[in-house]
Amino acid sequence: MNFVIFGIILIEFCSASRCEREKRRIKKLFRENGELRIERDELKDEKGRFCNEYFGEIEELNAQKNELEKEIEKLNTRLEDALKTTSTSAASFSTTGSTSLTTTSPPITPNDVFILVIPRFVDKSYLQSGDGSSQISATINAPENEYADFAAYALVNGKLHIFGGYYKRTKIARLDDCTLNELTVRLNEQRRAGHAALSIENGKKALICFGDYNDIRKNCEIFDGSTIVSTFAADSTHRFGGLGLYKNQPTSVGCWDGHHEKAETLSATGWIALPNHPKRISLHSLVALENQSMLLIGGYNFGNGGVIQSGIWQLKDENWNKIGELLQADCDGSAIYIGRSIYYFGYQSRAIQRLDFTKAEDLQTVEEIGNQPGGFYYPVLFQTVPNYCI
Repeated sequence: MNFVIFGIILIEFCSASRCEREKRRIKKLFRENGELRIERDELKDEKGRFCNEYFGEIEELNAQKNELEKEIEKLNTRLEDALKTTSTSAASFSTTGSTSLTTTSPPITPNDVFILVIPRFVDKSYLQSGDGSSQISATINAPENEYADFAAYALVNGKLHIFGGYYKRTKIARLDDCTLNELTVRLNEQRRAGHAALSIENGKKALICFGDYNDIRKNCEIFDGSTIVSTFAADSTHRFGGLGLYKNQPTSVGCWDGHHEKAETLSATGWIALPNHPKRISLHSLVALENQSMLLIGGYNFGNGGVIQSGIWQLKDENWNKIGELLQADCDGSAIYIGRSIYYFGYQSRAIQRLDFTKAEDLQTVEEIGNQPGGFYYPVLFQTVPNYCI
């Protein structure tokens, strides 16, 4: 029976004394029933609105997803095209007196270059800008102030390492942040001066060769970041003959006390003779170019009574050719190749000279961008960032 009809009949036939309470209860139920209907209708409306909004948001998100997928597809296509047309080399090579650093294309410009210079006196370290606009003192910590005196240097696994020198001749130290930390591993030989170091095997190892007396002027060892092993000795002495890369192979030229012009390159089976340099040369800097050639910059010629050199020589296709001149003759310096420029830090003149090259690595200009703040021979050079250790 319908609830409403039943209520009406009950009201009609109940006595006032017996049904008054029931009347009030029934009226209350009517009222609550009406409220429930209203609430039900509101919930239905709310549900409808919620569903519409929810599905509307889903449609909007799906549309955004489709747009993002299209953008990702476009970016992937552009990336593939870029990889096809861009060649990138991440190898870096550094030596005492010379450094070769290959870069991505387009190369870094002098405005973006900053070089940490650690001379024989560590407390005289400074940060040199590539455009010559700034030279700021840098703070490097070391066990001894003359810790880098005549030390050779090279990058190993991206970290700067120094080897030997007048202070602790068998030491190997690594630059961590702004501190030269001495490692427990040692060189096999006492390399006091005249030795050189070079990053090899894509920067994973360093070759350390030569020295200032006896057979040490010929022999070599290899450091991999934790261990040191001996390797082939050169056929000729190369005290202050340096190390550079020619056709991606370690190469040395000349000798201070040997007064010779012999050039040799290290192969997988030992050292092989290269064409002699035109002069009896030493105290120069060797720099590898990306085109497989090698430059010899400055130095000291023992001919004609001994003359400091300004020549810039290139060994390419087994031939030596003079391709230019420093603005000031110099020797006992260090050089580093960054972007399309070589930065040469001289000792005799103290001049800092920048050699700029074209994209094809032809010498374009030579510019003096400043002076060393002291008479610093063979300073350690390390490409870094602005404000490093200042």
